[in-house]
Amino acid sequence: MLRAAGDFKGLPVAAVDGDIGSVRDLYFDDLTWTIRYLVVDTGTWLPGRQVLISPLSVGGAVTDKVTVNLTRAQVENSPPVEADKPVDRQQEETLSRYYNYRYYWEGPYRWGLLAYPGMPPVPAPVDGDPVVAEMAARERESAPGDPSLRSTRDVTGYYIAARDGDIGHVDDFLVDDRAWAIRYLIVDTRNWWPGKKVALSPEWIKTVSWADSRVHVDLQREEITAAPEYDPSRPFEREYETRLFEHYDRRKDLGRRKYWEWEER
Repeated sequence: MLRAAGDFKGLPVAAVDGDIGSVRDLYFDDLTWTIRYLVVDTGTWLPGRQVLISPLSVGGAVTDKVTVNLTRAQVENSPPVEADKPVDRQQEETLSRYYNYRYYWEGPYRWGLLAYPGMPPVPAPVDGDPVVAEMAARERESAPGDPSLRSTRDVTGYYIAARDGDIGHVDDFLVDDRAWAIRYLIVDTRNWWPGKKVALSPEWIKTVSWADSRVHVDLQREEITAAPEYDPSRPFEREYETRLFEHYDRRKDLGRRKYWEWEER
């Protein structure tokens, strides 16, 4: 299921023995565009404290609340992290050791040795595995070094820069709550193309200028405005995704397969 990142805000978060707070924000890594942590405001339970909860702890589908396979004591005694400041790899390692998570950055899949949170480790990859090849290709095309964690709240509002000029701004994100992948950026083009929103895959992003709050895509403005319109009042269905990819498939140099053809095997 694809869910707008904005819809997570305020969702109650429940441990196995009671509520622990509500979702305040989502942190994603800027290499794979995967949600790595829910920022949970603990409210009056632990006044003034926010905690980071990995999707690896989320149990089952997200509905009107987020249920995590943790106790309140585990959350209360978790290593302190200042959620309003950058989270570095050392802090992530500390959290992973505390919660007994495998490191998501050690392995060929989106979640290290896991294809999705909540699944048992997949068999060791073999040469020629298409998933491994796809993930390796992504890493080769990405900037060197560890990915940084970004806030969906902070990136909302970034300008979208096409090859021939700005075309809108990031209005929201669509998150696959099985893989916890950001599948699309929702772009509001009202300042250039009144009343229309479109969906852009992170696969079509060329670079992101974090300092300038600008997302550069290797597309013309006309290609984006001619794309199938995104209507937030309607279910986001595979038929729409197929039309969207087929629209951009006219650009043969994009060269990306539909994610559901290789991830959802």
